[in-house]
Amino acid sequence: MKSIMLCCSAGMSTSMLVRKMQAEAEQRGLEIDIAAYGVSEFDEEFPHYQVVLLGPQVKYMLETLSAKAGAQGIPVAAIDMMDYGMQRGDKVLDFALSLIDNH
Repeated sequence: MKSIMLCCSAGMSTSMLVRKMQAEAEQRGLEIDIAAYGVSEFDEEFPHYQVVLLGPQVKYMLETLSAKAGAQGIPVAAIDMMDYGMQRGDKVLDFALSLIDNH
């Protein structure tokens, strides 16, 4: 099973996107664990996931969070602002899966 962590300032704004990504994964018949957390939970949660995607509001922390997760071989990337704003669960899911598959 693949696992994707979304991270934003409080974990709330990404929860809707998580639901859309989960619906898309189910439609494709994929078993994927997707969860949203606030940045304050990052250190505790990221080791449980294969990739971490950051919401636009915490994109400024990309370098810091990438350094932490990269030490354990976990890629961290920012979600495209348009895909985030339009709640394109399919596009964000594809992006996350590409990061897992290419890592």
